[in-house]
Amino acid sequence: MTIAEYIVKMTKKKKLHFSLLDPDKQSPEIAGSIAKTAEEAGSSAIMVGGSTLVSQRQVDDTVKAIKGNTDLPVILFPSGARFLSKYADAIFFMSLLNSRNLDYVIREHVKGAPFVKHTGVEPISMGYVIVEPGMTAGKIGEADLIKKDDIETAVGYALASQYLGMKLFYLEAGSGASFPVSNKMIRAVKKSIDIPLIVGGGIRAVKTARQKAQAGADIIITGTKLEEEKNLKQGLANIINAMED
Repeated sequence: MTIAEYIVKMTKKKKLHFSLLDPDKQSPEIAGSIAKTAEEAGSSAIMVGGSTLVSQRQVDDTVKAIKGNTDLPVILFPSGARFLSKYADAIFFMSLLNSRNLDYVIREHVKGAPFVKHTGVEPISMGYVIVEPGMTAGKIGEADLIKKDDIETAVGYALASQYLGMKLFYLEAGSGASFPVSNKMIRAVKKSIDIPLIVGGGIRAVKTARQKAQAGADIIITGTKLEEEKNLKQGLANIINAMED
């Protein structure tokens, strides 16, 4: 079974949580420790990526450290083709659909595709859009941010992703966002598509995670919380448990 098949299968049984680690935010050793804690708390996968990376070696070293500490699948969440790693299990081969820059829509994918082919890292196609406030991801990705109350546009992007054959759709408010994607937008998008819906950005509280899961998010991603939480295992476990309430 591929990782993509596993994700789709599991989302039909329960809500999933993925932990996102940015190699630019901590050393590989600390990343490995955080990943181990995330697995113990109940996270289902570790994503590796960030908007401000400067070195491909950062990614390699972080992925290797994570894989040395956890059995969870390690999935790349790349900002560009030069930040790929042959040590990862899979890559979110994602198109930032609402970017003004074609590099993030398709050109970086053209550059990275031969790497994926030659290394055997599993590509998982994903439609990716950034919603207000967008934060660093929106700025770096040169996104025409979806307005927080523009349900129609969000649904349109979601349907387009599904019709283009993408396996997942991701609504992103941006790491450290002051407010997450609205429940109303999540409900409308989930109602419109048949592929799993991922939601991330600004989800730090147990109550927020529960609301997003109840609204229809199949997978919730937390990143900033992993860097800020003092009692990470308990804090993350509380969020993951709340998603199933």
